[in-house]
Amino acid sequence: MGLLSNRVERSEVRPGDHIYTWRAVYAYSHHGIYVGGSKVVHFTRKKEVESSDSSNFISGLISQASSECPTFPDCGFQLADSGVVLTCLDCFLGNGSLYCFEYGVPPAIFLAKFRGGTCTIAQSDPSEVVVRRAMHLLQNGFGNYDMFEKNCEDFALYCKTGLVPVDEPGIGVSGQASSAIGVPLAALLSTPFKIFAAGPLGMATVTAGMYCAGRYITDIGVRKDVAKVEVENLSSHLGFRRVEDTESVNRSSDKVKKLLPLKRKRER
Repeated sequence: MGLLSNRVERSEVRPGDHIYTWRAVYAYSHHGIYVGGSKVVHFTRKKEVESSDSSNFISGLISQASSECPTFPDCGFQLADSGVVLTCLDCFLGNGSLYCFEYGVPPAIFLAKFRGGTCTIAQSDPSEVVVRRAMHLLQNGFGNYDMFEKNCEDFALYCKTGLVPVDEPGIGVSGQASSAIGVPLAALLSTPFKIFAAGPLGMATVTAGMYCAGRYITDIGVRKDVAKVEVENLSSHLGFRRVEDTESVNRSSDKVKKLLPLKRKRER
């Protein structure tokens, strides 16, 4: 368990683990669920969406890598109108290092990890349940990508815990999103208290305290506005529904079944 994040070796990863890798010099991280056989299921924007943000950048990397993947013939499998994609571990990581998201951490450890999106107080469900959720969502989708309400970390957190917000959509359960909002919000909310703080160090301490408090109360393991939803019922819950054609879904399910297990083209 690292203080800032939890770097691991490939040999340590097990099916059902929530993994991630840092992008753009630690500006943000991309998350997914390791399902075994050097394969990862993760969430990004749908194929047809054009955008200039980081999620589209990830999609571009996936498309480019999957067409030239030397490891798996079906790397980059993604249904039309779905942002859930199956890739090999090599293509998921790109040139980045491998990290494992931590579950069930004590509050003191959670607060000590100043960077959001690396751990949660919530407990993980059994690994076989996690993999089943990820594979179901590969066949049925996870709705529309949203940087603050439904991103790759939200996808992985749901697969691990089955928890989703039950109130009106607002901010998702992602620790990265909470941090992105929490830093400026903490600076704003702490302004009235800065008149009592002596000097820059005191002001920084007040702001950091507000930020940590905000991260804690928005963690999925602490929030009261989340509930466990079965993956089969997720499409009708809180706007996760995607436009579906019954026949196309049936065909898609057959395609996914053929993907497991994937055969390696060569051993490294």
